[in-house]
Amino acid sequence: MDFGNNYNQIFARRAKALTITIINELSEIPYSDKISNIRKQIFRSVSSTASNYRAMCRARSTKEKYSKICIVVEEADETLF
Repeated sequence: MDFGNNYNQIFARRAKALTITIINELSEIPYSDKISNIRKQIFRSVSSTASNYRAMCRARSTKEKYSKICIVVEEADETLF
């Protein structure tokens, strides 16, 4: 198996698993207006990380891949923040 494709599959599965884990864990926190806004933003950024990585794997050109991976890095950083 091609190492690049295997890595892409592993990373895509892990990004999806992270998204599910974060959504499940943060959903357990009781509701408040402050927490709700932060929780929604984390949900958006972590799911965007996973979906944009999938899009990067399907990119039609090197430039498109680079553009998508830059979004992945930005969204992952936003989730971490």
